[in-house]
Amino acid sequence: MKKLLLSLVLLVSINTVKADEGMWLPMLLGKQVYDNMVKKGLKLTKEQLYSINKSSLKDAIIIFGRGCTGEIVSNQGLIFTNHHCGYDAIASASSVQNNYLRDGFYAFNKDQEIKTELTVQFLLRIEDVTKQVQDKVKGIEDWTERTKKLQDAYKSITEKVADKENGISGRIYSMFKDNQYIMYVYQTYKDVRLVGTPPESIGKFGGDTDNWEWPRHTGDFSVFRVYASKDGKPAEYNKDNQPLKPKHFLPVSIKGIKDGDYAMIYGYPGSTNRYETSYGIKLKNDIENPSLVALRDMRLKYMHEQMVKDPAVKLKLASDYAGIANYWKFFDGETKQLIKFNTYEQKQKYENDFQKWSVEWAKNKGNREFMGVMGDYQTNYETWTPYAKHRVYLREGILGSPLSAFASSLVPLEMALSKGDANSAEVKKALEAADAARATFLENEDIPSDNNILAGVAKAFYTDIDETQRPQDYYEKIAPYGDLYDDATYKKWALDVFVNTMILNDEKWKAFMAAPTASALSNDPAYAFASAFVKNYNEKYAPLFTTFNNKNNELGHFYLKGIMQRDSVAASKMYPDANFSMRVSYGNVKSYKPRDGIFCDYITTAKGILEKYKPGDYEFDLPNKQVELFKKKDFGQYIDKNRNDLVIAFITTNDITGGNSGSPVIDGNGNLIGLAFDGNYEALSHKIAFDKDLNRTICVDVRYVLWCIDKLGGAKNLIDEIKPIK
Repeated sequence: MKKLLLSLVLLVSINTVKADEGMWLPMLLGKQVYDNMVKKGLKLTKEQLYSINKSSLKDAIIIFGRGCTGEIVSNQGLIFTNHHCGYDAIASASSVQNNYLRDGFYAFNKDQEIKTELTVQFLLRIEDVTKQVQDKVKGIEDWTERTKKLQDAYKSITEKVADKENGISGRIYSMFKDNQYIMYVYQTYKDVRLVGTPPESIGKFGGDTDNWEWPRHTGDFSVFRVYASKDGKPAEYNKDNQPLKPKHFLPVSIKGIKDGDYAMIYGYPGSTNRYETSYGIKLKNDIENPSLVALRDMRLKYMHEQMVKDPAVKLKLASDYAGIANYWKFFDGETKQLIKFNTYEQKQKYENDFQKWSVEWAKNKGNREFMGVMGDYQTNYETWTPYAKHRVYLREGILGSPLSAFASSLVPLEMALSKGDANSAEVKKALEAADAARATFLENEDIPSDNNILAGVAKAFYTDIDETQRPQDYYEKIAPYGDLYDDATYKKWALDVFVNTMILNDEKWKAFMAAPTASALSNDPAYAFASAFVKNYNEKYAPLFTTFNNKNNELGHFYLKGIMQRDSVAASKMYPDANFSMRVSYGNVKSYKPRDGIFCDYITTAKGILEKYKPGDYEFDLPNKQVELFKKKDFGQYIDKNRNDLVIAFITTNDITGGNSGSPVIDGNGNLIGLAFDGNYEALSHKIAFDKDLNRTICVDVRYVLWCIDKLGGAKNLIDEIKPIK
């Protein structure tokens, strides 16, 4: 542990801290960072923030599901996270008869809590494994081979800490682009139950219109509970399991906040690329983001057309629609902000300075390892750029059709069948997997919207991708339906695909499963379409992308190594990019001015919800009971006395990104004051460039969360369990 502290202290603690930027490793806070936290209002010791021997804040923070954060808020394993993090579990528990997504749900006792397929992970400890990893790849200069060996190294190291019986496993994270490796040891619990959720009209109030926007009035929360066996160990769902007794839980404060108050956010931010090059930004701005936005826009349009017609379809597509929409708006805003703030030009200047420094470094140190980095970056991007749009159109277009995506998953089955033995263990295994996957696909498939998506993406690929990169001869199969630049042509063709594919026909599928052949599969119209594009990419362009990606990783390693060499001398701040390992960011509750003449307050209130409220609207409707209570100002103990209103949301200067959804917002004393759930539109370049003036994290105020549970939901049992601090 002492070696780990020393190694990262050298990297981060000697550096100068700027503004509120940085997603810091809570267990490795350098003196300067910690001192700055104290100056801003932190009252806790380092050991209270992170300890492996005593209860600390890190023990209350969990990985929730596959990509969110949650926090424990009671001594009985009660979990708070975002509504959108629990969305899929809520939708899965719902039915047309018991539509918890639409109507909300609260368990008034533990017997009413609903089983889910979710897991949660607690961080037990970390270990510096840099030397162990580097020893296993020592002497391997080829980066492709090195990447393969890294996985073997990771496996051999994590196997030593694995304890399957107790749900313990290790995960190694690369820090500073393969310049350091840290292993996090987690304990996974598999019995997680739904305890409460507000109606979707609260949890998603504002919908896509308000997404990534401030002011915001969304009650983005949901409540779960983690269970363990009677002896406190992780266990599969069992009615005899008991609520987990956590090592630590966050006290919940309803004292209120004011502008300037200290705010700290713990969580698992997914990814940033703050050390991205100008070449990467140009590719993103010119090709990747515009392509992704256009393709998602089309998919959302066709899904929305069907969702507004039928509540059952809305319920079926709700989770997928929300996920697609979220990053449709993000990537659109990211490009606009990167252009607005001249990020490309700033990166160019930085790289020119780096190049000059690398020459001086070579002269003074006799070390030329950094001299060719920027030139190699340029060559690498020039080689890959002609094929970049193809890759986006395959992933977001061709595979954006659920039917096409499922059909493409059958490629391994065709490969197994082509070997000639339909009774082999490999074929049987592939058939069983395909049959199970088809059942899941059919449960979620909406044919009318997917039919339009398939037609749209097929046309988009034809019109937007270089003709030399199209699957050879495939569009000749569509040509008999009409002009290949005409929407009607693709609609006729897509209709035939949907009518004739065995994937959507139980009788045909059953016949295929009874007598499977490679030719029968390859002649299926849905499979023929999907496999043509997937095979075309895999054979011709996937190797190019692998080469491009591996080279970028290699260059990134040396670029970051050079930056650390240069900037540690210059004493500028440095922290590792987010990679879904636990981080803490700190800042303040703070208002801001996004544009000339416009002031944005640091909170929103119930008054603002009523101003936005539109009865029956898809995005701005509210439960009748909520409207009545708001009009009466029936806010109970959760009222903000300074405003004589109920505070709904607030903003802070904290540095977060995707994965932080559901993260606790914590005051200087370690109390929960809110849940982070979004960022503001003016700073959507945050994955690449943090803006110290405009960056804001949008948080739902915990008083609104408790008001919804108590006054609106009537679940006083949960309030009694939480025991809010007044």
